[in-house]
Amino acid sequence: MISKIAWKNTWFKPLNTFLSIVLLTASVSIISILILLQKQFEEKFSSSMDQIDLVLGAKGSPLQLILSSVYQMDAPPGNISYTEAEAWMNKPMVESAVPLAYGDNYLGYKIVGTTDNYTKHFSLKLQQGKLFTNNFEVVLGATIAAKTNLKIGSTFFGTHGDAQEGEVHDHYAYKVVGILAPSGKVADNLILSNIESVWGMHDHDHAVEEHDHHEGEVQQHEEINPHEGKEITAVLLKMRNNMAKMTWPRIIPQNTEMQAASPVLEVNRLFALFGVGITALTYLAYGIMLISGISIFVALYNTLKERKYEFALLRITGASKLQLLWLVLLESIFLCTIGFILGIVFGRIGLYFLSISSQEEFKMAFNPLEFLWKEEGMLFVATLSVGIIAAIIPALKAYSVNISKTLANA
Repeated sequence: MISKIAWKNTWFKPLNTFLSIVLLTASVSIISILILLQKQFEEKFSSSMDQIDLVLGAKGSPLQLILSSVYQMDAPPGNISYTEAEAWMNKPMVESAVPLAYGDNYLGYKIVGTTDNYTKHFSLKLQQGKLFTNNFEVVLGATIAAKTNLKIGSTFFGTHGDAQEGEVHDHYAYKVVGILAPSGKVADNLILSNIESVWGMHDHDHAVEEHDHHEGEVQQHEEINPHEGKEITAVLLKMRNNMAKMTWPRIIPQNTEMQAASPVLEVNRLFALFGVGITALTYLAYGIMLISGISIFVALYNTLKERKYEFALLRITGASKLQLLWLVLLESIFLCTIGFILGIVFGRIGLYFLSISSQEEFKMAFNPLEFLWKEEGMLFVATLSVGIIAAIIPALKAYSVNISKTLANA
């Protein structure tokens, strides 16, 4: 009975109700998106840097090197000599090394030259086909296979650089020989080949000229290191001891034209910057929720004068003072519950569109259907608390209505 009256009273002033619900929905939506974004963002970054202690690359911004080589989200600071990098890759304190060579893309998806160590390092499994063994054979990430029509045996031409509109390398076609199983990692959005494919694609003209110029000098070619003059983009390193992890970032820049960046340090720095923005937006959302609480208070308080006869009649018909208090509180709770549910729904819709944009720009998708019961449960409690606090004074006024005096003045 009380709940039915409370529900009808909630819609007695529809404009006031609408305003309160809109404010609550906006604040809950923003906070919900931020909670999901932060959690999924950190999970994706943490999973992608598993067992990578250092990244060897060209001198420049360490964060740019990490973002480009580990997360494939930025342009690399430059290339490094393969033979120079190889000298460090073969040091005894290196447990495993994964060289990376960039240069082309297909429909915006990066083509990465590497070795089979890449799939071993990130524990990637094949869903179909086999790993690349010959030049210009490629393995597709699961997302790429799902979004394009490429299948085992399909061929395609790579486009130079990171932009889809660049120069098409139509002198060699890549052939799909394998498709990776979904992993939730960066590899889902990569096309993997061997490094020789990347070199062959870009050294095509140079190789022809060199062949004509040095034709017949076979013996001289045999004495040259086949990797001499070749470049790669970066090397992912897993070290055997902590001393190397700490000293190499200082030693390598001092003695070479390269740098060694630590993913842990750079990602923590990025999270710190990201966290400042998250915190600022969260405060803004709670500010909107506070305004919504004030709106609920004003709406309930302003209707008290009009509703004092309703309260008096309810008392005469048998309602207790506590039931009147509960009636007012329940109206506020209804508003908060509706605002929370709509906020969660609109938050998911917002994250869905954000995920589409992020997928196109950074090849990073977010799951809008994930529920964080603990964090969002606390958000629900916070929303209800705002509503209950806002309704306390109007509820106490209803509780203390003087029946005889109210009816005498009617």
